[in-house]
Amino acid sequence: MTHWIIAPVVLPALLAPFIVLAARYHIGIQRVFSVVGVLALIAIAAGLAWQSSDGTIMLYQLGDWAAPFGIVLVGDRLSTMMVLLTAVLALFVLLYAIGSGWDDRGRHFHALFQFQLMGIMGAFLTGDLFNLFVFFEVLLIASYGLMIHSGGNARLRAGVQYVLFNLIGSTLFLFALGAIYAETGTLNMADLAERVTLIGPEETVGIRVAAVLLLLVFAIKAALVPLHFWLPSSYAEAPAPVAALFAIMTKVGAYAIIRVYTMVFPPELGVTAGLHDTWLLPAALVSLAIGMIGVLAAKRLDRLVAFSIIGSMGMVMISIAMFTPIGIAAALYYIVHSTLAGAALFLIADLVRTGRDNLNLTAQIPVAGAALTAALFFVGAIAMAGLPPLSGFLGKLLVLNAAFETDLVVWVWAIVLISSLISILGFARAGSILFWKAQSIEVEEEAAPMERPSALSYVAVGGLITLLASHTVFAGQVHGYTTTMAAQLFAPQPYIATVVDTPGKLSTPDAKTEDH
Repeated sequence: MTHWIIAPVVLPALLAPFIVLAARYHIGIQRVFSVVGVLALIAIAAGLAWQSSDGTIMLYQLGDWAAPFGIVLVGDRLSTMMVLLTAVLALFVLLYAIGSGWDDRGRHFHALFQFQLMGIMGAFLTGDLFNLFVFFEVLLIASYGLMIHSGGNARLRAGVQYVLFNLIGSTLFLFALGAIYAETGTLNMADLAERVTLIGPEETVGIRVAAVLLLLVFAIKAALVPLHFWLPSSYAEAPAPVAALFAIMTKVGAYAIIRVYTMVFPPELGVTAGLHDTWLLPAALVSLAIGMIGVLAAKRLDRLVAFSIIGSMGMVMISIAMFTPIGIAAALYYIVHSTLAGAALFLIADLVRTGRDNLNLTAQIPVAGAALTAALFFVGAIAMAGLPPLSGFLGKLLVLNAAFETDLVVWVWAIVLISSLISILGFARAGSILFWKAQSIEVEEEAAPMERPSALSYVAVGGLITLLASHTVFAGQVHGYTTTMAAQLFAPQPYIATVVDTPGKLSTPDAKTEDH
């Protein structure tokens, strides 16, 4: 029996207390174990993704308790891809934290970083809603500790705001879980998918309320308008490596929506008919518009990047809200792109912070290391704005193509194109102020020279930019894989049969199971 599927959760869960207990005063040892642990996570995640790439659905039952009574972890194409994306992102973020010295500016950075990875990995692999809630709480606790890393009043205020909003989401999540359990007697997602279909039309009130509450919870995690207020200040004030890792956090909300609302509450289910397109698509369109307007209006570079994250999540949610295979495939391609682009921009903003006094978008003395930093910013801005030839442009084309299957196709095309123009103006304005107008500012001879970012910091950002380029070069293969992934999501019978061990349901030809 293989235990590899639980390794992405167990490995960081063991590393974190080891770092606290055995190496809390030795930053060098912490760095070594943290990097080695993330490298091991990448290897394990790559193995799991390879194993699931042919349609294999891996099931791990903790304590050998079968679902729905026991805790299960499930690995399919979607969950293993998200685990691999998280592990790869974590490596470059960790290298940047080490190279820039951010990990040594406060206590327990590496332990909290590992706990954060534990929560993210568990959220992607869990097979039941209650443990999704548990891993959300692990995320909340670890992310709060990381957010206030190295202190400061502004960072503390942003952290409190972040916690309050997420505690509201946690409360709603508990209400939703209680309603679902009262209606169905289970919280296992595969078991729920079967039991929800048995609810009669005259008994749908409770389950509809639960479905709406769940959607609100996941929308808070995904920073969807009007539930996005926590994100700009929280991400802008967080340490740069933390904000870069948080680029995957909003994707946890998007993942949860995809998973739950294609399997438990699919669009064709009569119990929750109309829930998907009543407000989700309009909210996504407004999120995209507000995010890109925020990019244009931002007065600080870190807030500009934070608003670009809101805009990119709006783009992702537009595609998800269509709830069609072609829409989900486009969303999954764009999720990978926006995660890498958002993380790179947060780190680039910190490169700018290192080379000048502040991140205000005002003309100041030239940034230390301006040439290389400007080049990286130029590439990152092109990627996030969706200009050719990078993957942001291809991702937007996929979303626009998927929009032909919705009644709001005109609105989707109009808002996507207009918001793209606005984001181009916003990034161009920021770049010209930071790197072009700065050349006209005279430097006083007695002014102390600004510190240049370390070589390892540039290597970390360059790695993310290289991944973005690879995502563009191999766009055909990646989109082909996300298309098969979407097909698997809209045919959940093999997943359900694997988890609840119901014979005779493996109807998909490429579906294989591995039961542990």
